[in-house]
Amino acid sequence: MAGALATTGYFLLPASSLAARVCYNVIGLAAAVAILVGVRLYRPQRPGMWYWFAAGQILSVLGDITYDYYLYGLGRVPYPSTADAFYLAAYPFRIMGLLLLPRLRRRDRAGHLIDAAIAVIGLGMVPWTFILHPSAADPSTAALARVISTVYPVADLLLLGILAWLFTNPRSRTPSNRLLNAAAATLLAADTSYSVLTSYFHADPFVLDGVYVASTLLWAAAALHPSMTADPAVMRDLRPEHSAARLCAPAACSLLGPALLLTPYAGANTVDRTAIACGSIVLILLTIARMALILTSLKSKSRDLERLALHDEMTGLPNRRRFEQALRAALADGPARVAFLGLNGFKNVNDELGRPIGDRVLCSLAQRLARAVPQGALLARIGGDEFAVLLPGESRGHLGTVATHLAAQLREPVHLGGHDVLVGVGIGLAEGDSDQPMELLRRAEAAMYAAKHAGQTYRRWEPAIDEQSAGHAQLGAEMRNGLDAGQFRLVYQPIVAVPEQRVVAVEALVRWDHPQRGMVSPARFVPVAEQNGLIIELGTWILRTACRQMAKWRAELGGRAPDKVSVNVSARQLDRPGFAATVADTLAETGLPPHCLAVEVTETAVFEGGQAVATLHELRGLGVQVALDDFGTGHSSLGLLQTVPVDILKVDKSFVDNITEAGRHSVIAETLIRISAAFGIVAVAEGVETAEQAVALHQLGYRLLQGYHFGRPVTEPDFDRGHTGDAGAGRRAPSASAA
Repeated sequence: MAGALATTGYFLLPASSLAARVCYNVIGLAAAVAILVGVRLYRPQRPGMWYWFAAGQILSVLGDITYDYYLYGLGRVPYPSTADAFYLAAYPFRIMGLLLLPRLRRRDRAGHLIDAAIAVIGLGMVPWTFILHPSAADPSTAALARVISTVYPVADLLLLGILAWLFTNPRSRTPSNRLLNAAAATLLAADTSYSVLTSYFHADPFVLDGVYVASTLLWAAAALHPSMTADPAVMRDLRPEHSAARLCAPAACSLLGPALLLTPYAGANTVDRTAIACGSIVLILLTIARMALILTSLKSKSRDLERLALHDEMTGLPNRRRFEQALRAALADGPARVAFLGLNGFKNVNDELGRPIGDRVLCSLAQRLARAVPQGALLARIGGDEFAVLLPGESRGHLGTVATHLAAQLREPVHLGGHDVLVGVGIGLAEGDSDQPMELLRRAEAAMYAAKHAGQTYRRWEPAIDEQSAGHAQLGAEMRNGLDAGQFRLVYQPIVAVPEQRVVAVEALVRWDHPQRGMVSPARFVPVAEQNGLIIELGTWILRTACRQMAKWRAELGGRAPDKVSVNVSARQLDRPGFAATVADTLAETGLPPHCLAVEVTETAVFEGGQAVATLHELRGLGVQVALDDFGTGHSSLGLLQTVPVDILKVDKSFVDNITEAGRHSVIAETLIRISAAFGIVAVAEGVETAEQAVALHQLGYRLLQGYHFGRPVTEPDFDRGHTGDAGAGRRAPSASAA
């Protein structure tokens, strides 16, 4: 505020008056205070440079006060005087502050220094010719005065060089830095004008006070601008490094030397002509050096761009484009062999631990693979969690050995961030000498998916894989049409309580009545639906149809209706965060109570945890029961019974087939019924086909049985007719709500 009032008063007061000079000095002091206030207010990362500016401003004000003392107190101004000592002392402080301003990358320093040198020499020849040399050569002036008169322009030339350096540095182009550049440029203009006025026109230098005031205000404005906190190290210039302005400015400065030789004043003096000629030669050499640096920089950037275009940024491995180039070259020389690797379960790593951890895991696995590939092989990241290895010289037999070795490198967990991450891999192998490299890569990728689907470590490509893939694609398209045309229907298999033979529950099973293919087995179309994503829509239709049918039975049959209906749910459905909401909406739409619905999931679907288990907990919270289907055939981890909310354990048919034989055939079934009892879980034995099996299971403790012995899956089960087989008469049946 004081600086603003003083500035206003200065321009209203008579020029050269004592009051005007007092206002002038107040403006200078206010500027120094403003710089310190800006440091205190914004707290820049490098406050030192601003303290240098403030000290230089204070010294300049002390010089003004001393000058005014001589002029208004003593009535004379000696030259040189103590005021000149203060003025000259201010230059090192300002220069030091400007030197601390730019932060250049090492590779850019030489070019910026050459540009600055061209600007200093080219522009410096002008004040040398018209100010420095005439002043130094004037014999009427005292020696000390000539030295001081020379020092001022030399100091200004140093400021000029730093300004040129700052101008060529794109990282210094913040609003605050631009104000600093303007302040230094204004000071340079004022000092140069002062020398010209006093040397050639003997004019009153007070006419330049307005220019000095402008310079002072610009120093203060730079410190008070919020951008003074910007870190030049992280600034980025959006314009091209070798733009027209950056190339033309040094070129224009280099032409000043030859231009001065053509001026009459410079041409009349041999010393000036010699100095200008030498300066011009130096400028030419600097320009040549600058052009050489530009060419070197362009070549380096070209190499960098080529490397970025052909390599994966995250892992540093060659990318798909580089792999395709190498594959084309290999096929041109003869047969080539490709191993295509796809990671298993990597998506869960990103979902559960976050993408940063996932990226680090991927880099770690890439390093393992890079160490494991044979000498001369090319490992590339094709995209996402997929890699490919080009093996141009490997034999067919050795290809399987390489695949086994690569898979072995991924068996150990990756230890990162306190987590142990284990991912599997499926590998597809393909070989050939086709002139279409993309076809060979496609075959390897198709074999990889076939290996994953079959649960194999690796698989070689064969025509049957493409035939199967084409069949899957055709079947998927027909499934899409079948869903729209209503070709799917549900059948229900009873779950019976023994010994009273009452149907306490039914399992909903989907069937596809194809108009041309006839009845299509679920074992054929369900895997295709899992692969192409139609299982989501199909599963939703099954859920709604089963709930609607169950609600209808309850309304029509009353107490004779089953207690619940079981619906199979796929892993892809469980992985969708909104699946529990879909179930809740379906129950509300059909009016079916939650306890009348059970969802059946496999061990594989929930073994890896994550969203699938979270979804089951949400369903359990709704009141829906959870059944673990085909128990014992998947990962068979008893830990699932602790981590997964399980209400019903469905023992697989493979443990029921030989239950009537003596010896160890009944041990697993007996163990599972004991485990379920210990965990408070209801056990259901699947695949019961004979009365003997039913009796044996009943004797082991099973009370709920399911299989062809009690009824095949049909559209309308007979809930009134009990089965004639005796499964242990005289024993009390469990509650119907237990299934």
